[in-house]
Amino acid sequence: YFWLFYLGRLQGLCLTCSFLALGTHFGKVFLLDIQGNVTQKFEISSVKINQISLDESGEHVGICSEDGKVQVFGLYTREGFHENFDCPIKVVALHPQYTRSNCKQFVTGGNKLLLYERNWLNRWKTSVLHEGEGTITNIQWRANLIAWANNVGVKIYDISTKQRITNVLRDNVSLRPDMYPCSLCWKDSTTLIVGWGTSVKICVVKERNPTEMRDLPSRYVEIVSAFETEFFICGLAPLADQLVTLFFVKENSDHMEEDFCARPRLDIIQPLPESCEEISSDALTVRNFQDNECRDYRLEHSEGESLFYIISPKDIVVAKERDQDDHIDWLLEKRKYEEALMAAEISFKNIKRHDVQEIGMAYINHLVEKGDYNSAARKCQKVLGKNMELWENEVYRFKAIGQLKVGQDRLCLINIAAVVMNCD
Repeated sequence: YFWLFYLGRLQGLCLTCSFLALGTHFGKVFLLDIQGNVTQKFEISSVKINQISLDESGEHVGICSEDGKVQVFGLYTREGFHENFDCPIKVVALHPQYTRSNCKQFVTGGNKLLLYERNWLNRWKTSVLHEGEGTITNIQWRANLIAWANNVGVKIYDISTKQRITNVLRDNVSLRPDMYPCSLCWKDSTTLIVGWGTSVKICVVKERNPTEMRDLPSRYVEIVSAFETEFFICGLAPLADQLVTLFFVKENSDHMEEDFCARPRLDIIQPLPESCEEISSDALTVRNFQDNECRDYRLEHSEGESLFYIISPKDIVVAKERDQDDHIDWLLEKRKYEEALMAAEISFKNIKRHDVQEIGMAYINHLVEKGDYNSAARKCQKVLGKNMELWENEVYRFKAIGQLKVGQDRLCLINIAAVVMNCD
């Protein structure tokens, strides 16, 4: 389920359903198709690319770099915006509907959150949405809501009403925000998932009752789930009502004085109001994981396809949700034949690569190899059905190994043996 390739030290990734945009530590941006083939390459800067943003159509891209360069341009048109700032620009986010003429907007984050809007004269207007709380490290734009993180916490701005509607304070204040950055992800147009350090919060944007409004914003945020995790969060993504979580893991050893970096983990968890339940966990092998920090990992996902991209400095791991055929493959690999047979029988209408009878035959062969002849004979009755050719093969096999004996569990084989012998 994993696909690995190397393009130099990787710094950022953004994706649509048809291609990926990758930034590197050396100022290059690559566009790749879903198979990993490079289709375009851009020389943006001589220093690292900090962030790449795509609109929903995948026709426009925004790029910012450590030397203060910001570029927004169409992949299939000549229109574009280029600006150089005197400070690093850490993040950029395009309006999701940037392709539309009335949505030519994007935001950048450095020491300020700046909104750029193109007016009817085709000129760009700049507005400061927020400043004074340290470096802005993450921006996520969904519909009319812009969420961003700085050193103090997470804010949400409603661009339709021009109101800031919440301030979710940062937990784990002892952790350096540059070493343990905030992860933000919109589950839908009103649900924001925040992961920071070992803390997860699920925030829902709601409409305020008009009778309560007075001088308050028309919308507010309710935290519906808040819990702590065992490890440090590198990224979050929704999977139905569950969460896919990328963890940075530090472990200790009796032989070492300091904690050491272990392989990152990709977990599926079920959020509860004040805790979470672990559904599955996989340790990922990426190159040089011993030298990586929490800030070196990122998690991106492709909506609607259950594809998850884990970015490390030297590798990209692509994880996809298992279907029933994948689950059966795993069970057979682990020699859990009875569970594989049961899974195939339950999902026989949905499996595409497996056959119930073939799995059953593999189970019978496994039992015979183990010397569990009674169980093998018992399974023959269920698996072979009315297939006389398969019955004949099994009768001769049991006879050849001297196991065609009268007994409760092999009575059916004896009866079939009589038929086979008479046919001979």
